[in-house]
Amino acid sequence: MARWLSLIIGVCAMLAQAVDPELEIALKAHQAGQLEQAVAQYRVYLKKKPTAYESRANLGAALAGLGFYDEAIGEYKIALKSAPSNPGISFNLALAYYKAGEFGAAGREFAALRALIGSQPNVDLLLGDAYLQLGENLRVIQLLTPAAEKAPDDLGIAYVLGMALSREKRIEEGQRYLDRILSKGESAEALLLLGTSKFSVGDFPNALKDFQRAAELNPALPTVNANLGQAMMATGDTTGARRAFNLELKANPNDFVSNLQLGVIEKQDENFDRALELFARCLRVRAGDIGVRYQMGAVLLAQNRIELARLELESIVKEAANFTEAHVSLATVYYRLKRKEDGDRERAIVQKLNAEAQEKQPKGQAIP
Repeated sequence: MARWLSLIIGVCAMLAQAVDPELEIALKAHQAGQLEQAVAQYRVYLKKKPTAYESRANLGAALAGLGFYDEAIGEYKIALKSAPSNPGISFNLALAYYKAGEFGAAGREFAALRALIGSQPNVDLLLGDAYLQLGENLRVIQLLTPAAEKAPDDLGIAYVLGMALSREKRIEEGQRYLDRILSKGESAEALLLLGTSKFSVGDFPNALKDFQRAAELNPALPTVNANLGQAMMATGDTTGARRAFNLELKANPNDFVSNLQLGVIEKQDENFDRALELFARCLRVRAGDIGVRYQMGAVLLAQNRIELARLELESIVKEAANFTEAHVSLATVYYRLKRKEDGDRERAIVQKLNAEAQEKQPKGQAIP
C-alpha cells in the first residue's frame, strides 16, 4: 500500500511539471496502470536523461508492478546513486528484494531504512517478516515486541510476532498475540498461529486440523500450505505433503520450508535433479544454510558425484564440527575414494559424537 501511495504521489507531482513528451507519456501511462507502455517510455526518456533519478525510480516501480523484480532492483540502485538518502526509493528497493524472495537483502535494506527514518509500522512489519522467513525468530521478537505494545490493534505485527514466539516454543507469550487475533473471530491467520503453537510442542494431529481449517478459510494465506505439508509429513501422509508443498510453491516459489521439504521427498524418491533444484532455491533464501548444503551433499553422494560431494561435506564439517550426519556421509565418501585412513578418522569422530550425545541423554532414554 505504502509503495503504491508514494508512487502515485510522485507521478502526479511530476505530471504537473512534465514538459518532455516521452516523460509525459510515461507518467500518464503509469498513472493509468499501463505499465508496459510506461516502462518503454521511461527507457526512451532515460536514454536522454540517465541521471533523472525520479524517473529511474518510477521505471523501477513499473517493472516491479510487472513482476520483474531483478530489473526493478537494478533501477532502484541506480536511482539511489543520485539520491542516496531518499526513503521512498529505499523502501521500494527493500520491497522489491522482499517480493523476489531475497529476504537477506530485504532485511538489510529495511534495517538501513529504519535506521534512516526511525521505527514505522509498515517497515517494522516487513523487516520482522523478512527475519521470520530467514528463521531468525529471536530478531523478530526483539524488533516487534515494542512495536506490538505501541500498536496493539495491528494484527499483522501480532501475527508475525506470535509466529516467532511459537516457533521458539514460548507458547504462553505467543498466546497473548494469538488472543488478539482470535478476538476478531475465527480466521485463517489465527488458526495458522494456533497450529504452529501445537506443532512446536509435537502435537502434530491437532496442528494438522488447525492447518487444514486455515487452508479451507484462506488457501492463499502465505505459508498455510507449507505448514499443512509439514504436519502431513509428521503424521505420515507424504502424498498429501507433496501436494501441499507444491500448492505453496505455486503462490510463492521461494518459500524456504516448501522447497526444503519437497526436496527431501524428491531425494527419497530418487528424483535427484529435482531435489537439487529445490535445495538451490532454499539457498537463495537462506544463503549458506548448513542443513540445506548437507542435503545437497547427500544427493551428490547418492548420484555418485563423489568429488563434488566431498567438497561440500568437507566445507560443512569445517564450519560445524559436531554435525554427526555430515561426518557419516563424509566417511562414506572417503571409503569410496579408497582413502581408508580419512574414512576411519571420520568414523571415529562419529563414534565420539554419538557417545557424547548419549551421555547427555537422561538414563533410559535412547538417542532418536
